[in-house]
Amino acid sequence: MTLKDLKPGDQGKVVSIGEKGPSRRRIMEMGVTPGTVVKVVKVAPLGDPIEVNIRGYELSLRKEEALKIVME
Repeated sequence: MTLKDLKPGDQGKVVSIGEKGPSRRRIMEMGVTPGTVVKVVKVAPLGDPIEVNIRGYELSLRKEEALKIVME
């Protein structure tokens, strides 16, 4: 399951972040690291972006970024 699969109000724990490279590094620099609990706050009408609550702050992620984040 990926972060994209979660609905508003759902939460899960980050297991891994997809491919290596600059996009993975950028996501990790925003605080999305393995073991972190992420709660989906809301999803835009067309599904992009997704707003999540992580480590006490709100973060908006693009659909393609959310697909790279594997959840538990």
